[in-house]
Order: sequence, then C-alpha cells, then structure tokens
Amino acid sequence: MSDINQNEDKALYFHRPPILRIYPNDNTDSEEHIDVTDSAEVEEDIIEPIHEPSLEIVGTAHISEKSVDSVRETIYEKKPEIVAIELDLGRYQRLLDESYGVVREEKMDLKTLLKSSNLIVTLVTAFLSNTQKRMGEDVGVKPGSEMLEAARIAKEVNADVALIDRNIQITLKRTINGMTLKEKLTFIYELVASYLFGNDEEESIEEEIEKLKQEDTITEVMNYFKEASPGGYNALVHERDAYMAYNLKSLEDKNVVAVVGAGHKQGILTFLSNPETIPSLDSLNYIKESRFSITKIILYLIPLLFVLIFIVAFFQGINIEGGLINYLIFAGGGAFLGSLLSGSKIQSAIVAFLVAPITVIHPLLAAGWFSGLVEGKLRKVGFDDMHELADFETFGDLWHNKLFRVILVVIGTNLGCTIGVLITINNVFLPYLHAIFGI
Repeated sequence: MSDINQNEDKALYFHRPPILRIYPNDNTDSEEHIDVTDSAEVEEDIIEPIHEPSLEIVGTAHISEKSVDSVRETIYEKKPEIVAIELDLGRYQRLLDESYGVVREEKMDLKTLLKSSNLIVTLVTAFLSNTQKRMGEDVGVKPGSEMLEAARIAKEVNADVALIDRNIQITLKRTINGMTLKEKLTFIYELVASYLFGNDEEESIEEEIEKLKQEDTITEVMNYFKEASPGGYNALVHERDAYMAYNLKSLEDKNVVAVVGAGHKQGILTFLSNPETIPSLDSLNYIKESRFSITKIILYLIPLLFVLIFIVAFFQGINIEGGLINYLIFAGGGAFLGSLLSGSKIQSAIVAFLVAPITVIHPLLAAGWFSGLVEGKLRKVGFDDMHELADFETFGDLWHNKLFRVILVVIGTNLGCTIGVLITINNVFLPYLHAIFGI
C-alpha cells in the first residue's frame, strides 16, 4: 500500500503515466485507414481544450459500436486536455499497427519462449486474443476500436493521450501466479470448451455485449469471477483498477476523459474516492519469483529421493542394474512417445528420449524444452508463426501453425516423461523401498 500522507497534496505522490502528443500533421496516412465518419465536419478551426480540472469516465465494451459512438460524443462534448485510455504502450502500438496494416517483425527467442511461465502466457494471450477477435467479427467491430477512436478524436480536439493501463505481460504473469492449480485447470477447461461447444443461446451477441455494460450485469459478472477465481480476479481486475486509478489521480489537475472497460469503472471510482488505499506502482508491477515454495521443494526432493534410493539399494547389495535400465526405458520412452504422439519429428523424439532421464533428476530442466528447441529448428519457426498464433478459426488452423506444433511437442514430451516416471516409481522405486525398509 502507498504511504500517502492525507494531510498533504496527494498529487505530488502520484507520477504521471506515459503521455502521447498525437500531432495533426504526423507522417502516417492513418486517416486513409480509419473511418472518419462525421468528425471532419466538426470544426475547421483549431479546437482549444477546456482547462478545467475534471474527470469523466466512459465505461465501454471493447467490441461495441455503441461504445465507439459514446467515446466519440463524450470527447467532442468535454474537449478535454487529456484522453486517458485503458491501454499500455505495447498494446496501443499493436492496435495502431493493425489499423494501418503494419507488421513489425521482431526477433523471437524460442529458448526463452518455451520456458513454462512464458509458454503459458503466450498460449493464454493467443486464445484470449482470438476469442475477442471472433466476437468482434460477429458484430463487425474490431477489438479496441473505441480506444483507437478515443486517440483519434483526441488529436482532433488537441488533447494529449495518457496510457493508464498496466503492461499486459505483467498482468498475465501476476494473474497466472495468483491462481490456484484448480483455478488454472478450470480456466483451461472453460476456454477449450468455448471453442469446442460454442454458445447455443439464441440471444444475439450484440445484445449480450450491451447487457455487459449495464451496472447490474457488470456487478453480477464481477462477483461470479471473484468467486470462481479470487487470485485471477485480483490481478486481472482489482489490481488494474488500482493501477488506472493511480494514473488518473496523477492527472487530477487536468480536464480528463477516461475510456475504460465497463467492468473497471466502479473499481476505479472507489479507489479515487479513497486514494490512501491505492498501492504503489512498484507493488502492482512486482512479479514474485519465490525462491522457496512447496512446489520447488518437492521438485528438488523427488530427484534427490530417486538418487538416494539407488545409492542405498546398491550399498545394501541389491542389484540395481535392472532398475536403472527400467528407469532409462520408462523415463526416456515416455518422453519419446509423448513427443511423437504430439506430432514431433523423429529427431525431436530421439532427443527427448536421451535427455529425459537426466532432466528428471534435475529440477530446473524439462525434457520438453530440448525436444521443443530441436522441433523449432527443424520446422524453422519464425516471427510470422508467433504473429499468426492467434489468427485461427479451427484446430486445423492451429495445427498448421509451426509455433503451436512446437508448443504441443513441449507439452507432449513433458507429459510423456511424467507418465514414464510414475510408472518407474511403481515398478522400480516402490520395490526397492520394500526391499530396503521392508515396507
């Protein structure tokens, strides 16, 4: 929590978010790509912002045409000095590039990507982006249209643009870290089920989206989310409410129109009414990497126990040659089969077989990383595959994405290796424990 002294000027303690000046004569041809509607007829002269400290929050649905209209009308009416939007710099740039048809190729580090936390974030981002994109196509509105419209109209009224949301990667990592295993499994199941079974309700998507902007519906949905996943709700909603409230508080001496998702509006207002409850940005941006956790302790203990059991069995005169061979076969074979069944090339599966027995006794390594790296090299995975990961209609489209195939190989190899180890425990280590301790 922040250490704001309520007896002093609170604005001094709030650092302002990134502010963009969108010049009327920029060197892009954006107006050729964006529907200007009637905005060109508003005024020929330069519009002067109104210099009166105030805040107007517009709650929107991200794929609603009515939301785009509401944003446009409010900014024209209020003529603010600053238009604050629920985006971070990265998402704003991506939306802008997409609207202009620009693709910025970036270097992709496959090794870093295949690490478990980054892999989960990548998959979740792809599926969520695809879900929002499909819904947007159904109603004819691209996701984030109201945010781009807010930035465009800000230029017309000579207002600056403030990017008030938290970095999406930080949000997703904190969301995943905050969820229990049960919450994660439930989330994955519901996400996959939404693709397999779809929505059979007769009510149109447009009507459902507009209902989501109603206060009673918002409260109901937020309460359901909070009950279903307290950890996910905290990072995805509550913390971002605080983050955006912090940034808006820093702009309290300005005339501001803020454009945010309808589900965030009440939370932001609550924080603004009680600024002493707003945490510091450092605490909201912190990614916890605990050195000591139950999970990590177990990950270290399991391979240690494997080694100890073999050592003790050897010194007690028990023949461990057969056990070692079984361990190599089950651990390596499980990884090999898991890799092949997930669609890998034979070279990747062979690597999985060779490294699995070693990675099992090393808590910081995973067999899937190695088979995935080999698969990525063989398939020549590049930036285009990363860029197109969220662009799919069916599982068949995903199957033809080379990066997704690599991800499947990583998951399949690790799953196969795990099954092999479980078989080893039952067929090798439990008999050794019985022979050593008589249990």
